[in-house]
Amino acid sequence: MVAVPSVVRHLRRVGRAARAEVGAFWRSRPVDADLVLYESFAGNGAAGNPEAIWRELLAADDQQHLRHVWALDAAALRTVGPVLRRARGTTVVLRGSNAYQRALATAGTLVNNATFPPSFSRRPEQRYLNTWHGTPLKRMGFDEPDGATASANTVRNLLAATHLLSQSPWMTETMYRRAYRLGGLATAEVLEVGYPRVDRQTGVDDARLRRHLRDSGVRIGTEPIVLYAPTWRGDRFADPEDRSAPMADLVDDVEAALRRRGIAATVLVKPHQVVARAARREPRLDGRLVPEDVPVNVLLGGAAVLVSDYSSIIVDWLATGKPVVLEADPDHGYEDTRGLYLSDGWPGPRCTTAAETAEAVAQALDGGIPTAHRDAYAAMRARLVPDDDGHAARRVVDVLFRDGVPDRGRVRTLTGDGRPSVLLHLGALRSNGITTAAVNLLPLLVDAGLDVTVTYDQAVRGAGVVNRARIDPRVRQLQRVGGMNGSKALHLGRRVAEHRAQARAHTDSPRLRGLWDEEWRRCFGGAHFDAVVDFSGYSPFWAELLLHAPGPVRRSIWLHNEMAAEVDREVDGKPRMRRSLRFVFGLYPQYDRAVSVSETLAVHNARSLAEYGSATHVAVPNAVAADRVRAAATAPVPPSPWRASLVDRVDGTTWFVAVGRLSPEKNHARLLRAFAVVHGEAPRTRLLVVGGGFLLPTLRALAVDLGIADVVVFTDAVDDAAPLVAAADCLVVSSDHEGQPMVILEAAALGKPVVTTAFASVADALPGGGAHVVPVTDAGLVSGMRAFLDGRVAAPTVDVVAYDADVVQTFIRTVLPGRTEGRRPALPGTGGQEAA
Repeated sequence: MVAVPSVVRHLRRVGRAARAEVGAFWRSRPVDADLVLYESFAGNGAAGNPEAIWRELLAADDQQHLRHVWALDAAALRTVGPVLRRARGTTVVLRGSNAYQRALATAGTLVNNATFPPSFSRRPEQRYLNTWHGTPLKRMGFDEPDGATASANTVRNLLAATHLLSQSPWMTETMYRRAYRLGGLATAEVLEVGYPRVDRQTGVDDARLRRHLRDSGVRIGTEPIVLYAPTWRGDRFADPEDRSAPMADLVDDVEAALRRRGIAATVLVKPHQVVARAARREPRLDGRLVPEDVPVNVLLGGAAVLVSDYSSIIVDWLATGKPVVLEADPDHGYEDTRGLYLSDGWPGPRCTTAAETAEAVAQALDGGIPTAHRDAYAAMRARLVPDDDGHAARRVVDVLFRDGVPDRGRVRTLTGDGRPSVLLHLGALRSNGITTAAVNLLPLLVDAGLDVTVTYDQAVRGAGVVNRARIDPRVRQLQRVGGMNGSKALHLGRRVAEHRAQARAHTDSPRLRGLWDEEWRRCFGGAHFDAVVDFSGYSPFWAELLLHAPGPVRRSIWLHNEMAAEVDREVDGKPRMRRSLRFVFGLYPQYDRAVSVSETLAVHNARSLAEYGSATHVAVPNAVAADRVRAAATAPVPPSPWRASLVDRVDGTTWFVAVGRLSPEKNHARLLRAFAVVHGEAPRTRLLVVGGGFLLPTLRALAVDLGIADVVVFTDAVDDAAPLVAAADCLVVSSDHEGQPMVILEAAALGKPVVTTAFASVADALPGGGAHVVPVTDAGLVSGMRAFLDGRVAAPTVDVVAYDADVVQTFIRTVLPGRTEGRRPALPGTGGQEAA
């Protein structure tokens, strides 16, 4: 019997495959220049800027040739779908359906106030206007904790756009340039012409609005409307807090305060769309909730007073010139945790209790904008809505559909600051030397004046989540979300080419070249970089993708080890990289530089990989970033039975430490055999083995056989080994082959003696030497550990500041085009090719 979950997984896989085929088919069809696709908040209605632009196009005599498609979710399809269908030239499609995929792939113009799905990739013939959905008051994008993850698809959409809508220069700078770090990266034109949705606030037919509200079950008469419109709260947009009860409490308090003062008014509630469903379940809000089909800006035009907290609706409201009451947290919890872009100069009273809010509403209905806030109101209005004069939609249509110039506002681009831009792929961010090397290097590159972006596949759990938090916050992170588009037949051809090590297929085959070019656009939109670097160097997918970076760009790929030896390295007991690495080797000649992490290693890799073609092999050492390492080393060692012995030395022990994955090339078995000899001579010695891997059970059993199980500690892989290295006395490296082990550099930064086997590139492992190098044998390791115990192995003395400065300059000369200063002589054995 087949398990039900297996059947479900299979059906989902079949469904995804079918959708992929449909999408691939429609992306092969011509783009229809007269078709416009609109989407608002993932299809939950027809609202905001897209709706206002749609209305403007319907009314424009010179745009009657256009056809319009609205993408709606299932609920909106039932509620607003029939209304939209009655409009001239307008159809509706279910978001995610085959018809949606057709429109998304073939519409000449795309308009969205949020994001299209991760599978979306703008075709070169398409125009994409992202209008966004409000000037931000609260922090967003990269300004939020782990903003790279929360904003991954948003940034991807903004980079794909040909046009971005902005309500003001302040919004452009605060949101697009700062929060989403698009400066110098996005190629879109920014239309600073006001917000089309704000146009709906002028000339509102009050009687018609109230009649529609009554017909929808809202209890309303002729009295003034007080609109309560709070934003969503919580840690994640997809999982907001249910604040229905507090909303109802505030409405009750405001209405009671108005009754006490003899003021007639109706309080209506417009919750954020992500909490609207929860609000509808609160009985006390019956008859008070604004229906979803009422455009919020029409409601703003008809309301007398707005009550809101940190919602961007406040910005739209400023254009009305009517009073606003701000609902603030009494303990400033939201402001402190989420953060605000505006901390003072608020355009109305800020109330921290329901009673204060109710009293302020009553005063606003009585006397309008308080005298004490009129200057602040005027200043914020001029700053945030300078061009919202009721004609923003016409200006957008002028630019987008008439190729005109706006009569107000401006069109601009998000130019960079002149820094060279570099994109680095970091791999899977596993807790290993490659990740540590990247974490150490990145801040040094920023300090050197580079605009640094990193990319990797998004992870939702495990080491990837922890290690992305170690990346310098000044570095832009573009996480890859979603999967590669294209037909299954085309992907089969891609995999066959990889299986056969046909390294030129991705460029020689027009269809495969188109597949990879589209994936670059799907991930990075129109972004251009001066240099792209595959810093991981192990993934066939990423090694191919980075070769499709457009424009004049220098491409480099990193070789962190003796790569020919890595082919047969076992992962979980099997040589899983044998085929994939041989394919990657064939890509090396297509890169401008194949970069090893030491000069000795570059020579070795050039010779051992010569059969794969003539690549330009050069060397760039790993960076130390001593300040980061020393800061990380101060973190406490987690509680454990052996912690007191390692950290407090309550038993007078001496600790050796080894750091690295438990795989054959690290040869921990040699280390255990050598340590058994040393421990027999010096019983107070201990060994700490830091790292995870499939050999752990075998090594534990070997420790038992050698009689040292009680004096050897095995930890799993750790995110940062610096605290453990700092607590130990001597680092021991027992490898058969290595690149430039990060742990040796970090041990040197921490002032720890190093005993290491003489792997091929050991001479370059530490600048100026400093490690105690022994033969690659059991006896060699025994002699090295004895030498340390006898006081004959000193801690390395390295000028890490000067070393890192040289590393950064070597990196810049190597990866950036035209940076030829300080060129070094050619490496021996590389066919006369230059080292940088």
